[in-house]
Amino acid sequence: MKIKRVLFIVFCLLFCQLNGFAQCIDGKINLGNGFSAEVIPPQTAAFMQGKSYPKDALIPLEDLRYVQVRHIGFDGEGRQGELVVHKSVSCEVVDIFKELYEAQYPIEKMRLVDYYDANDQKSMADNNSSSFCWRMITSGGLLSYHALGLAIDINPLQNPYVRGSVIEPIEGKEFVNREQKVRGMIFENDAAVRAFKKRGWKWGGNWKKTKGYYDLQHFEKPSPLRDEYMQKMKKQSANS
Repeated sequence: MKIKRVLFIVFCLLFCQLNGFAQCIDGKINLGNGFSAEVIPPQTAAFMQGKSYPKDALIPLEDLRYVQVRHIGFDGEGRQGELVVHKSVSCEVVDIFKELYEAQYPIEKMRLVDYYDANDQKSMADNNSSSFCWRMITSGGLLSYHALGLAIDINPLQNPYVRGSVIEPIEGKEFVNREQKVRGMIFENDAAVRAFKKRGWKWGGNWKKTKGYYDLQHFEKPSPLRDEYMQKMKKQSANS
């Protein structure tokens, strides 16, 4: 009976994995076919040092996860993408991009911001979709959700940040006009907005009324972690 029970359990685990029902454990999951979240590999952690993960970064690397997903490029072909996100959202991020992949949602590229020396302007100008980077928000004064791996920017060239006369990336100024329909643009209630919103993420594209600006590329998962790390930064500054 014990052997039969073990075999049954093994069968169930294999069945779940093959059918996309893999279990999320501590922010780690493997759905197969290019969709996974794992502890950041040593070579990736080394690559991040001094770039997206500078010396003053307070969040432990152990709290982040390396995510790999498939996405549809602007050429209509499937591509492999990568992100670093917080372990509390890594499994749902895998689910989000699996959903977008199945919906054939176009995302031009998805590489770690470290390939651009963690220069957000260069990454955006190259239309790179990315997540983790230890930094403050664009207007300053507050830790960005990107610094915690709780924000993702998608197709930033076609979906710029717009605050008055400030447009970032400036290369995306032709896409400020949202009357046009261009591949890669994000719109209210499209597949990306729906996939993120139903999992509790907020879209910066409808912040105009509440914040006075909009960030069309930006999705974030609100969390008390930001306040916690702001307090840690204040203590660090007071002790330095």
